[in-house]
Amino acid sequence: MPALVDTTIRLLGQEPLAGRMPAGDLLELAEILDGAGFAYLEVSGGGVFDTAVRRGVESPWERIRALNSRTKTPLAMALRGRFLVGSRPVGGDFVRRFVASAAESGIEVFRLHDPLNHVENLREAGEAITAAGKEFDAGLVYGSGYKGETEALVEQARKLPDLGASRVLLHDPSSSLHPHRAHELVGTLAAASGLPVGLYCQGAAGNAMAAALEATRAGADRIATAVYPVALTVHRVSGEALSTALKGLGLDPGIDVDALWQASELVDEHIGDEPVTPLAPRIAVRAAEHRLPPGLVAALDAHLRANGAGDRLPDVLDELAVIREEAGWPPLAAPIGQILGSQALLHVLSASRYRTVVDEMRALVEGRYGSPPGPVDATVKRAVSLLGGAPEEEPPAELDAIREEAKDLASSEEDLLLLALFGEEAEPLLQTIRGRASRDESLGAGGVDQARAERIREIVRIVQESGVGEVTIEESGMRVSVRRTPEPAEPILLPQAEAGEPDAAPATPPPSDGVVRVEAPMVGVFYRAPQPGAAPFVEEGDTVAPGQTLCILEAMKLMNEIKADAAGVVRSIHVGNAEPVEFGQLLFELEQALPPPLDAV
Repeated sequence: MPALVDTTIRLLGQEPLAGRMPAGDLLELAEILDGAGFAYLEVSGGGVFDTAVRRGVESPWERIRALNSRTKTPLAMALRGRFLVGSRPVGGDFVRRFVASAAESGIEVFRLHDPLNHVENLREAGEAITAAGKEFDAGLVYGSGYKGETEALVEQARKLPDLGASRVLLHDPSSSLHPHRAHELVGTLAAASGLPVGLYCQGAAGNAMAAALEATRAGADRIATAVYPVALTVHRVSGEALSTALKGLGLDPGIDVDALWQASELVDEHIGDEPVTPLAPRIAVRAAEHRLPPGLVAALDAHLRANGAGDRLPDVLDELAVIREEAGWPPLAAPIGQILGSQALLHVLSASRYRTVVDEMRALVEGRYGSPPGPVDATVKRAVSLLGGAPEEEPPAELDAIREEAKDLASSEEDLLLLALFGEEAEPLLQTIRGRASRDESLGAGGVDQARAERIREIVRIVQESGVGEVTIEESGMRVSVRRTPEPAEPILLPQAEAGEPDAAPATPPPSDGVVRVEAPMVGVFYRAPQPGAAPFVEEGDTVAPGQTLCILEAMKLMNEIKADAAGVVRSIHVGNAEPVEFGQLLFELEQALPPPLDAV
């Protein structure tokens, strides 16, 4: 009989649902799901880590441990192969230490896929998982659109037993797996690999549900689901609906549906009153039409609107399809979808193709991340090579070296992993963790017993993650008040000042003879140095050569180097470090280098 997997807690910990459910209610939800009969509960992954770092409230490791203490059902984590939970590949030692930390925190099952289906990229993580005595479920991403996709998937599936995989998981992030293909592929992959096959899929209009039913008919032994309100909001398979349907077909997965409805009621208290689902219907329609991950379409739409070009979404989606074919039909699992999407944005907004190439796109075309299913367009390869090769991928620094540099910020291996993966973005979260540890020490020094201290910590977490301004509790002669402090406002992209305002300045200074203007080719965050604490790429008065890096723009979680097109002297720098910038905003002014005198030629 098939077994079901629940992904509700992971989905509630990442966008677009992150922060809607307080920690206390999330733990109560886990206890309900724990008794429902799932094979495992998937509680964490790349989206959860990214959101936790961005919000700066709670460590993703703390959440795993809290959930593990409340449940007996195995907990699972989704990883992107060598990318782990980030957007850049990391080295083997780093992979092993990350997996070890996750296993120690309570993860029993690792769902591991490579965004390009280059399964050799799973070897190091797979070895670390099996060495830790945990279950390694290997994912194969569907939806490349390549005409030989079945053969490519079969070829990769044959390699998985040698990597130590316990199961093949067919993963459909783009909602493009039709029911008949699900039935066909489950049997084909099982025969090729000799392993059981499961299914992770999404899709609106009932497509995911139909694919899940057909996969089960074909013998799939694991199907990923979510409780009804979450499934409805982000287009997943409803555990309530699938359990009932399978039972009617004589394939009872043994799920307590009443417990799932109880869980749904709890979730509904926090997301049920939204007038429109977080994934706008307009976005869902475009995603289904173009067979793209809805989250990717939503991100592209947001960037276009920030540039005042919201009507260009169809153009970007059409360009994305062309780029995808040119890059060898890679699947669009994160972060590959973000890489291709960033390049499509550049092409549409600049009205030119491959004049500027994001570093990750160059690395993809050059095969740094693995081999895509199809051939890379030779013309694109040549265009990229003329722009210069992508910078060599550097694995994160040795954790011991980071420990020495961040001894006042990172106090554990987990903190170091976060710092190495996310850099300065993780610093606010780590400061919060250190502050919480200081409060814990103060509680102990004040004579508060362990049970009461734990309850106070829980109250602090609830206040931090909810909209409650203040909570006061009195018990046994003790009065505790926890007050929420205002969170710093996130940087927003402000519109240009209108003419006539006293402080208004022109968005771009008028051109001057002999001056080269370097403008932002995308919306992003401006960084003057390659990493926190490092020297800036350039200072005012520096002489730069053609191709020299001037700064980094972070857009859609990708770091894009902005280089000088010509030799010159840095006359002025118009943006401060870590400030958001708009498309076309002036970044640098370079004074052109004078040509050599005729008698020197």
